[in-house]
Amino acid sequence: MTQTMRAIEITEPGGPDVLQGTTRPRPQPRHGQVIIKVAYAGVNRPDALQRAGKYAPPATASDLPGLEASGEVVEVGPGVTTLAPGDLVCALLPGGGYAEYVATPAAHCLPIPEGMGLKEAACLPETFFTVWSNLFMRGGLKAGEKVLIHGGSSGIGTTAIQLARILGARVFVTAGTDSKCTACMKLGAEVAINYRDTDFVDVLQAEGGADVILDMVGGSYINRNLKALAEDGRLVQIAFLQGAKQEVNFVTLMTRRLTMTGSTLRPQSDLAKARIAEELLQNVWPLLEAGRVAPVMDSTYDLSGANDAHRRMEASGHIGKIVLTVGGELSAEEDE
Repeated sequence: MTQTMRAIEITEPGGPDVLQGTTRPRPQPRHGQVIIKVAYAGVNRPDALQRAGKYAPPATASDLPGLEASGEVVEVGPGVTTLAPGDLVCALLPGGGYAEYVATPAAHCLPIPEGMGLKEAACLPETFFTVWSNLFMRGGLKAGEKVLIHGGSSGIGTTAIQLARILGARVFVTAGTDSKCTACMKLGAEVAINYRDTDFVDVLQAEGGADVILDMVGGSYINRNLKALAEDGRLVQIAFLQGAKQEVNFVTLMTRRLTMTGSTLRPQSDLAKARIAEELLQNVWPLLEAGRVAPVMDSTYDLSGANDAHRRMEASGHIGKIVLTVGGELSAEEDE
């Protein structure tokens, strides 16, 4: 291995053009960490927020963007016994995915699902960790309950639709175009609401309300979400694309026994993320290997085209995940 690597750095806070190629020292593993030679890296909304100067990485994390990747373990740090050089993994990252090599805790790595290539596997960690921990661990979604998923055609949305449907929930989604609504229906949504011409509150109230709502919009949606919930319903907030501040009448929460909760993934402890990884391996990986759930891929860009990938994501025309090609077309099957 070389001692340097290609990477994409954020030169200053701003738009996609501030993403520029650079050469950095190859990271070294700390205790409990592995070094992954990156094949593919996922592109996510938090990357764009970090690029814009609105989502600082933790003090111990790389300043390079990139919160998920797939590739080959090439080095293990002290205390790592579960992985060895040569293992193919996908991993949740503290940062640094837009590079040829990245360091991450071994406990945040998951095996490539049988029958899946590394390109598809790079789409899994950030969205599946986020959806599983918020919709099921925090939101407590159960079979037979109604769930409303905002942003149904996003990477988070397409993942949430599939998991909620296959685990027995009734799935309602919002999306901004008829074609996106159609895509959501094909993934298993029972009702897809074009929010530009239909009020999701009216639709859900006619159905008796949602038991769980997964929201990344915030702003004016916050009070509308509360109106769309059933008695004892749970609102799970994972982002605030329209802002985080809104006046709420908490008497409504008390009298209807509503719950407002939410989380962000990156600041959570390594132990908390390891627990999510364990639940995914037990509950979701068998579904992926059986082909009952699959990542939805929108487009692929070369690492040097990371700025174009960000433009694609921020234009909101994509359906599913956007991926950067970093180290080539190696797949789990080819490596065997």
